[in-house]
Amino acid sequence: MLRSAYGSWPSPIDAALAAAHDGMPEWVGFVGDEVWWTEPRPAEGGRRALVRRAADGGEETVLPAPWNVRSRVVEYGGRPWCGAEADGRPLVVFVHFADQRLYRYEPGGEPCPLTPLSPVGGGLRWADPQVDLARGEVWCVLEEFTGEGPGDVRRVLAAVPLDGSAAGDRAAVRELTDDRHRFVTGPRISPDGRRAAWLAWDHPRMPWDGTELLVGDIGDDGLLHLVTTAAGGPREAVAQAEWSADGRLLYASDRSGWWNLYRDGTPLCPREEEFAGPLWKLGLRWFAPLASGLIAVVHGRGSAVLGILDPESGEVVDAAGPWTEFAPALAAHGSRVVAVGAGPRTAYEVVELDTRSGRARAIGARHRDPVDPAYYPEPQIRTFTGPAGREVHAHVYPPHHPGRAACDGELPPYVIWAHGGPTSRVPLVLDLTIAYFTSRGIGVAEVNYGGSTGYGRAYRERLREQWGVVDVEDCAAVALALAEEGTADRGRLAIRGGSAGGWTTAASLTTTDVYACGTISYPVLDLATWGPGETHDFESRYLESLIGPLAEVPARYAERSPSAHADRLDAPFLLLQGLDDVICPPSQCARFLTGARERGVPHAYLAFEGEGHGFRRAETLVRALEAELSLYAQVFGIDPAPAVPELELDT
Repeated sequence: MLRSAYGSWPSPIDAALAAAHDGMPEWVGFVGDEVWWTEPRPAEGGRRALVRRAADGGEETVLPAPWNVRSRVVEYGGRPWCGAEADGRPLVVFVHFADQRLYRYEPGGEPCPLTPLSPVGGGLRWADPQVDLARGEVWCVLEEFTGEGPGDVRRVLAAVPLDGSAAGDRAAVRELTDDRHRFVTGPRISPDGRRAAWLAWDHPRMPWDGTELLVGDIGDDGLLHLVTTAAGGPREAVAQAEWSADGRLLYASDRSGWWNLYRDGTPLCPREEEFAGPLWKLGLRWFAPLASGLIAVVHGRGSAVLGILDPESGEVVDAAGPWTEFAPALAAHGSRVVAVGAGPRTAYEVVELDTRSGRARAIGARHRDPVDPAYYPEPQIRTFTGPAGREVHAHVYPPHHPGRAACDGELPPYVIWAHGGPTSRVPLVLDLTIAYFTSRGIGVAEVNYGGSTGYGRAYRERLREQWGVVDVEDCAAVALALAEEGTADRGRLAIRGGSAGGWTTAASLTTTDVYACGTISYPVLDLATWGPGETHDFESRYLESLIGPLAEVPARYAERSPSAHADRLDAPFLLLQGLDDVICPPSQCARFLTGARERGVPHAYLAFEGEGHGFRRAETLVRALEAELSLYAQVFGIDPAPAVPELELDT
């Protein structure tokens, strides 16, 4: 075993390799007996490709570039496709990202538009579709912009003709509901075709604060009548609703403090664990009913595994395999369940579970080790003690290399990763970006700070009016605990994060002296301007729960904003921003950068054309990752091998 300084270990995991494996398969579903899904293509401009696995096991990309199957509804998107078998052949409807139109596609032909172009750029958007062959329609969510402002928008349930008659005629789209609710999810039609269920909520609530589960009768006129509220309310978040095969209403509600499953209002498996999560995208599915009456579920506390729930006994039998984390992407057909699973040594792949045999196997986007797995990190699940004795959950990834060890007496540098959301969670799965650092001798700690999901509503609501306080304190508690126990070098701690994690990173650099440097990606930096008028409609009132109503606590908005305290900066930083970001626009960066320059703090600002909120293109991912490593190399005094382009730091 050779000995060399932490951060200088040679690694076969370079930025290009990490970029090529960025992202995960999503939106699995059945078209007849076939399994279809979307998956990322960083090398093809970051598009999402539609992939088909035929009944004989063959796998093919359905549409060539530049077709990009991705919706922009609520900007984070939602389920962008659906399919059915018509006359023994697949019929698929999908959203194309470039123009946000719905298209009909049948293998062997060309995609045909079903919806018109918008008079307001990209202002007709569709998500969470469901094909209704009996009526010759697609039922889905319509998001329609009525002006140029991000808040000039309405959302309704709509029916789009499958014959293409609405491709040039907006009036041919039937609106199934009025726009009394600001947000809606796609309708779920009951097995007998007589009822539909969907979720709705309004500002200032986010969907994890409170939603309403609405049920309406489908009349002979194809419209929804006698709409009633079946569950939910201002303090009850229903995350998903489906119909059982015998026509009973299934839904996931957090009325008990945990997202549990209910059938017609009766709890099916009351446990202090989560059977659902935050509804960041329309169409997420944590459970799927089977024809037998059983229910496929993604459930857990801090992690989410795949299981089969017997609603009569309340027992859950979990699927065996290397997958310890499953995404909210389930579909069921007969006795088959498809999901998207991963583990600490396995990237996300499409998994099929046969409920008759109990056998689970990877069938698509299969994980293949691009390098020797000996270079993969070896994570630890840890619980730390934060301020006031509160628990803080984290995943710790020590430096790991099969042929290298540290020099005697040296402690490793560590980077604290703050996840986005902030109402979200980091899963414990193989991530080559983490391996990029750990295989070089730089430790990583992912923090599920207070406000994260997966640990019940009380843990989630620790961040209520405490954003910029609890998240900052919890990340600092983990960093300092690692230093105090001798795991990390106190003088070589860094922090990084994107979106809400970018906020936590910037807030940490302006309010604490814990970190030697930080990497801030597409962040929120100025609370006073990040709201109605600047950011997108979905999150425009989010700060009312994270900070408090602006009219009531205006001073708090200034006190917490990193841009207002750039004069406190001492630590070098890297700021990464997509120029097409409408969620955290580039204007958020200007004041912060001005303060850094006035302070004379070494920093770099990299802005990427064609990138939005979160980077998707291979060249962007490579540049960003190499720049981040260069920052740490310069600040921590390490010499990475192989070398990366030096990041020029301004003052």
